[in-house]
Amino acid sequence: MATTHVRSLMACSSLSSAVSFSQPSLSPKFPLSNSSISRRSPLGSSLALHFNLLGTRVTARRSVSTFCCRYSNGGSSKGLEEHADNQSDSVTFSSGHGVKKLDGLIASILVFVQIASPIPLLGWEPQSVTPANAVLYSPDTKIPRTGELALRRAIPANTNMKAIQATLEDLSYLLRIPQRKPYGTMEGNVKKALKIAMDEKDSILSSMPADLREKGSQFYASLIDGKGGLQALLQSIKEQDPDKVSVGLASSLDTVAELELLQAPGLSFLLPEQYLKYPRLTGRAIVEFTIEKGDGTAFSPEAGGESRKTATMQVVLDGYSAPLTAGNFANQVADGAYDGTKLSTVNQAVLSDNGTNKDRGYSVPLEIMPSGQFEPLYRTTLSVQDGELPVLPLSVYGAVAMAHSETSDEYSSPHQFFFYLYDKRNSGLGGISFDEGQFSVFGYTTAGRELLSQIKTGDMIKSAKLIEGRDRLVVPNES
Repeated sequence: MATTHVRSLMACSSLSSAVSFSQPSLSPKFPLSNSSISRRSPLGSSLALHFNLLGTRVTARRSVSTFCCRYSNGGSSKGLEEHADNQSDSVTFSSGHGVKKLDGLIASILVFVQIASPIPLLGWEPQSVTPANAVLYSPDTKIPRTGELALRRAIPANTNMKAIQATLEDLSYLLRIPQRKPYGTMEGNVKKALKIAMDEKDSILSSMPADLREKGSQFYASLIDGKGGLQALLQSIKEQDPDKVSVGLASSLDTVAELELLQAPGLSFLLPEQYLKYPRLTGRAIVEFTIEKGDGTAFSPEAGGESRKTATMQVVLDGYSAPLTAGNFANQVADGAYDGTKLSTVNQAVLSDNGTNKDRGYSVPLEIMPSGQFEPLYRTTLSVQDGELPVLPLSVYGAVAMAHSETSDEYSSPHQFFFYLYDKRNSGLGGISFDEGQFSVFGYTTAGRELLSQIKTGDMIKSAKLIEGRDRLVVPNES
């Protein structure tokens, strides 16, 4: 009897501590938009619903912590009384049947607490759980991790070339496997890409404008039998040399991108009529920035290099996915609008100064092309929480985007832009920035990207030049 009494008291004590728990708070900061979005945790809301459902049967903390058990011997009857806050309420059990009922009651309460604490099951409907965590926090979320990869995937090319590209890009993931790399699978992928390229030669070349087919034939021959082509890549795989495979793969993918660019001489969609008055970029362009230190110091040298007072960077503009935003930017670069512009560093970004040029350019509507779509969306952001991802993601170090307009988030600033300094530590486990889908990304830093971390507030754009793609810039006559 005494043993049962002690066991019951121990169960009550452990139950008291089990019911007390804390709920984490999820309120990530959005550094670029200067806003704080409070996401209501599914865990928290389900816990509240769970305890509401159990309210008439279990009082979570008070009732459990005040359980008091005692035995009474009165003649031939032996009972157990259970007291809560009000000592006048008691339940009398028989010595045998009563103990079993008490044990059953405690076991039931423990089951309820176990259900409530780690994973609430009651009231949890799949439809009520938003996909935000699945996208922002999933390690399996696949978005381009480099500007080169994002730009290559954004080219609207022939389906056969896209199949070759996807097959080769799978090798990048296979190369990351440590120790015993799956060279057999790699060889199969390259043979598959080679077969598509050889079987579909006519389709690949006929997708190019007639005046570009001769150039395309040269790239095609390089892809098949060139020094950095698919045949050479196969040989590197047979030698099981991961360094050679990596170099050969990069070379083959570069050639694939060149062929795809020849297949896409212009936009694959029609712009809305109301936006035809804006400058637009109908393909790719390259802008070269010369950055100068504002305090007279020098940029740190690269390996084996010398300190320099100025740094040079190149940005590839993508008119395929953001024709209006890239067109407005390229037009301003061509006019010299960014020469002498001051730079400042903010959280995860290098931001250009509006300065006296804040009225230059056009207030271009927010322009984002969702992945899997064939034309951009205008004046609306993407709902990453619902699984929408852009073709040109912000979550890449060196991404270039326009800041929001001062008057409306549905428009981009006419002049102010920023380099995004992506940091995985400030992103979800899926590697997606909390600002993803909120800004018009129109290009990526491809050369001199390592210099972005050395730019400080007060540094200046000495010059910005449109060194390639001027023929793809369309500037309507103002009337």
